[in-house]
Amino acid sequence: MIDHSLVRPELSDDDVRQGCLLAAEYGVASVSVRPSDVDLAVRHLRSSEVRVGSVTGFPHGSSTTPAKLYEARDLIRRGAKEIDMVINIGKLRSRQFPYVETELVQMAGACRSEGAILKVILENAYLSEDLKIIACKIAKRAEVDFVKTSTGFAPGGSTMADLRLMAAKCHPRVKVKAAGGLRTLDLMLEAYQNGADRFGATATAYILDEWKARLAQAAKAKEKTAPPAGPSS
Repeated sequence: MIDHSLVRPELSDDDVRQGCLLAAEYGVASVSVRPSDVDLAVRHLRSSEVRVGSVTGFPHGSSTTPAKLYEARDLIRRGAKEIDMVINIGKLRSRQFPYVETELVQMAGACRSEGAILKVILENAYLSEDLKIIACKIAKRAEVDFVKTSTGFAPGGSTMADLRLMAAKCHPRVKVKAAGGLRTLDLMLEAYQNGADRFGATATAYILDEWKARLAQAAKAKEKTAPPAGPSS
């Protein structure tokens, strides 16, 4: 359920390479890399079940629709299987809903025709509640695969209130991805309880190591409370 995020601007090729190896070791759903790193990620994850994802119109969503379409198609041609696209925040806030919907319909069609998943980033920190609801309705009509809370660069990141709202308006037709600020296992579990189907994370190893430790602790506690075995026949 985790997309290991490798989109920070300062990451070197070696950082991306190490991130891909970590993703393969932990068996996460995907890595999300910068567009120029897709070729590198595909090479290092070729023998892995981890999918390569990348971003379009990132991080502000203000690219033109043709530019977003070209970028998505180029990334898919290079081996990306998941595209995280930033909605045009300015057009949404300007209430130019036909523009926003037309863009999402075209992007969803381009991804679907190539067997790729489209996740639409709403960047909730900049949206009023009514715009969040409208964006979810547009995403459902456009038949995107996921709506996502945040790029991780805007203030606020994921909030549980946003996750509950998005899940209520989108499930089951569209899934919900939580991103931004999920740096502990407890936060991720809380996000899951509030409707998240997928998580964007940078602290992947820390979170999954903690999960394994809790599972081991629970198994040990279960062994101690189990009744003693009866006499053999």
